[in-house]
Amino acid sequence: MLDVRRMQVLRAVVTSGSVSAAATNLGYTPSAISQQLSTLEKEAGIPLLEKVGRGLKPTPAGMLLADRAGQLAELLSSTEVELADIRAGRTGLLRVRFFHTASVGLIPVAVAKFRAEHPEVQLDLRMQEVGLVDDLAAGESDVAVVVVGRDVPERRGVRFVHLADDPYRVVLPKNHPMAEQECIDLGQLAAEPWVNSALDTDDICSQLLQEAYASAGFKPKVALETDGSYSAQGFVAAELGVALVPRLGLDVVHPGVVVRAIRRPEPVRRLYAAVREAVADRPATKSLLATLHESAS
Repeated sequence: MLDVRRMQVLRAVVTSGSVSAAATNLGYTPSAISQQLSTLEKEAGIPLLEKVGRGLKPTPAGMLLADRAGQLAELLSSTEVELADIRAGRTGLLRVRFFHTASVGLIPVAVAKFRAEHPEVQLDLRMQEVGLVDDLAAGESDVAVVVVGRDVPERRGVRFVHLADDPYRVVLPKNHPMAEQECIDLGQLAAEPWVNSALDTDDICSQLLQEAYASAGFKPKVALETDGSYSAQGFVAAELGVALVPRLGLDVVHPGVVVRAIRRPEPVRRLYAAVREAVADRPATKSLLATLHESAS
């Protein structure tokens, strides 16, 4: 394999016209320059210089390598500038992943604020329901908004930062008998049909809700499951049932429903940002985390 440093030595010889001039410019001895050139010729497998009178002239192969050495020098220089920008948080790419309800009340607000403060940092945004931490650990994303259970997980190469606690709210049809109550005991809703009761999955949110139903002393009667918080509100407005929806999923409220606090118990999701350790201390990443925390709070 060709050595980039030796290519730079060849470039110095070609541009200066002699070994001695290149040695003076680079601060080497002429013998050291000659050794570098000899080794580079062995790597290339072809002569790179030929004598012309008292000087040296590059062969076609030597001219090719000298030209490429100049291009490499420019590329390395621009790369160093780009790296400095990334370290300073001025440019770069952050791949951000998040689940559905985070896309309602958290991510849009945080992204708008971050882009206003860091217009040169590109954000690759993607909604994703499963495998967020796995993708981080595999280096396929940089930041993910996740829900954490009772214990914060430990994952090599991933740092977890608390953003906020996200309590559930109960969504009722506007003409529901309990619509005038400011806060409703979960047990009061035991006889109601439920939308999105989350009994058929084993993720953290489902476990949280199942524990809440059990603590209130009932198992919900399932009317239907939907694919999102707003569609759930639509079915509630149509009086097909009631629903528990995280507060973050209620940034947009359907006109046909009311939203009330829930207690005894009040299910609460713990929202964290999972961050790839390799990028966690970059200024842009820290700024994004601060923006997410502010928006979540």
